[in-house]
Amino acid sequence: MNKLLLSVLMTWAFSAQAETTLVAVASNFTKPMEDIAAEFGKATGHQAKLTFGASGKFVSQFENGAPFEVFLSADSEKPEKLEKDGLAVAGSRFTYAIGTLVLWSAQPGYVDAEGAVLKNGTFKHLAIAAPKLAPYGVAALEVLQKLGVADAVKSRLVQGENTGQAQQFISSGNAELGFIGLSQVLENGKITQGSAWVVPAEYHAPIRQDAVLLKLGEQNPAAIALLDYLKSAPAQAIIKKYGYELGQ
Repeated sequence: MNKLLLSVLMTWAFSAQAETTLVAVASNFTKPMEDIAAEFGKATGHQAKLTFGASGKFVSQFENGAPFEVFLSADSEKPEKLEKDGLAVAGSRFTYAIGTLVLWSAQPGYVDAEGAVLKNGTFKHLAIAAPKLAPYGVAALEVLQKLGVADAVKSRLVQGENTGQAQQFISSGNAELGFIGLSQVLENGKITQGSAWVVPAEYHAPIRQDAVLLKLGEQNPAAIALLDYLKSAPAQAIIKKYGYELGQ
């Protein structure tokens, strides 16, 4: 068999086995997951179709029959509940990343390296992700409590449905600053735009982000392969590049 024919047959076999999986992904993980999905496609031939949003809103969609097969949450509680409720495959859940919170402004020099702007700043609006929907919003409130400014800034909070929307509020100038995921403002391992305070991990409970195989993906090879790929060295390198710690 000549090399050209062998190559054609191998390409055909590779594509014939390829499947597509529908993946619900927490907004804070947008950039790394886009990179991971691209590398996953190259490595396996499978395709991951990604939808980004608030973890809490995704759960409501799953409960109402949305056709997702894999869920990458911004916390561990929601995937655990999905397992208990029979909407996810028991034993498939694992921590794929531990998130880092950042106080960010699109304005250079606006946020200091210690976050003191929260105590002495003259800002009118502070953006966060809605705590009822997004774990990063919960963490933001914990930070404000830790700093003793929760009551003082309460009337200035503007809530986005997810961290992506909170970032839009800040980028557009509708909020001078706000709490989002570090990965959302990292480029090549650095914050290259605006100003930021990377919140110390001890200021809030760990943001353990769990992935889980949903029941609808139980028989889909692409869904199973994607979760396996998230544990691989190439995927973990991407996760670390965007400022996350790896799950234990």
